Amino acid sequence: MWKQLLFRSARDNLSLQAQIREMLVGAILDGHLRPNEAVPSSRLLAEHLSVGRITVVLAYQQLADEGYLFSKERKGHFVSADIVGGRFKKMTEFGSVDPNGVVVNWGARFCQHPSLQRSISKPANWQSYAYPFLYGQFDESLFPTSAWRECCLKALSVIDIRAWAPDQISRDDDSLVHQICTRVLPRRGVWATPDELIVTVGAQHALYMIADLLISSGTRVAIEDPGYPDARNIFSSRTDALTPVAIDSHGLVVGEHLRNFDYIYTTPSHQCPTGVTMPLSRREQLLRLANESNVVIIEDDFESENNFEGHPIPALKSLDRNNRVIYVGSLSKSMAPGLRIGYIVAAPELIAELRALRRLMIRHPSTFIQRSLSLFISLGHNDAQLKRLGEAQKERSALVLQAMAEFAPQCSIAPLTGGGSCWVKLPAGVLAQDLAEVALDKGVLIETGEVFFHKLNASDNYIRLGFQSIQVGVIQAGIKALASAIDEVQFGLSKQHNN
Repeated sequence: MWKQLLFRSARDNLSLQAQIREMLVGAILDGHLRPNEAVPSSRLLAEHLSVGRITVVLAYQQLADEGYLFSKERKGHFVSADIVGGRFKKMTEFGSVDPNGVVVNWGARFCQHPSLQRSISKPANWQSYAYPFLYGQFDESLFPTSAWRECCLKALSVIDIRAWAPDQISRDDDSLVHQICTRVLPRRGVWATPDELIVTVGAQHALYMIADLLISSGTRVAIEDPGYPDARNIFSSRTDALTPVAIDSHGLVVGEHLRNFDYIYTTPSHQCPTGVTMPLSRREQLLRLANESNVVIIEDDFESENNFEGHPIPALKSLDRNNRVIYVGSLSKSMAPGLRIGYIVAAPELIAELRALRRLMIRHPSTFIQRSLSLFISLGHNDAQLKRLGEAQKERSALVLQAMAEFAPQCSIAPLTGGGSCWVKLPAGVLAQDLAEVALDKGVLIETGEVFFHKLNASDNYIRLGFQSIQVGVIQAGIKALASAIDEVQFGLSKQHNN
């Protein structure tokens, strides 16, 4: 039993002593070891687990200090009854179903069905595939492990703990707000004061709060098509007046058709999903139209503009003189999506209401993460990380484009100026879903383009190739495997046509 329990606790990031502690805690809380029951002697458990006796002794001592075990002189260690006192037994021991009760029909109670919306999906085990061409996923080779660990340890100092540990209610960590205002936003040409900024649990949380506060039934919202699926799902859950608007090789098409909206959602830096960048002249045109028509713009700057030519265009918000642009940014996109830190820059009165709304939802994002990220920025790690990421994206994009030109010249790719993905149009007749299934058998993961379009089945011959999460050394082989999958699908089409 002990070897089996230890195997369940085995993790690469835990020391052997920690694994033994976790094993014993699990055995106690799960009922394998009962109150006042003796645990094996340190010598006997060490023999069972084939480990050194001192490792077991140290584990027993720490568990005794924490109240899980108590010792009796010359008799060994025993399970403390206090540690499991007050815990309820499983309901299944008493019968969990009331035969006379009425079964709840949950489906009839739902006000909406988010699970039925079309969303981007990725396999949970995507890292086990040989060629994961997915966007926005974690690449451990690009994560600044040492720098982040340093900042997390600094945030655990006595002084810092006193600052972030109390309940902030609706406030954010002052040091992070200062760093965003003085070090992050100026990179995008944006200048803001603390009362114009709120921290969110990622950019998607920011969009959800904006929609919750500003959009209701009948609110007229324009959204890029193709565009970000989750923004479409968030907005459409609040209004039936959501309208897709066209994009071209310069992003959102600006014209008279935009004057009749209340809000325009756009991703000008790197349009989602095509990756194209809106030029400065069109940004100015969009702002003029918004000012003349009393339209508010929601700018999603989800991806830091690491322009491969080295000349990033300032954010749309940087041109805003009338607080007409609501600016949404992300701090975790350049590090790891699991950090979930974003922010909104907007008019002070809007930020004040967003703070009140956020308090009802989550009070505030983790202040420990906020303080650690503040240190990460102040110590210069963030600028270094952005430079490193930009260089990696430039190298990987060049390899993808070169390999696509060599192995899949029948595909066309949207102009690429930066970012972590490219938008690919497949040859005529090749459906993205068919290609994805064939490619999967070759270890290639791709994102089909249909989900980015407003209408179902609007277009099924586009794919998005992400290159931020795939290692440099396998890109060429991955594209070659993808090209082979394209050939197989085309051969199948040709065979069907001939028959």
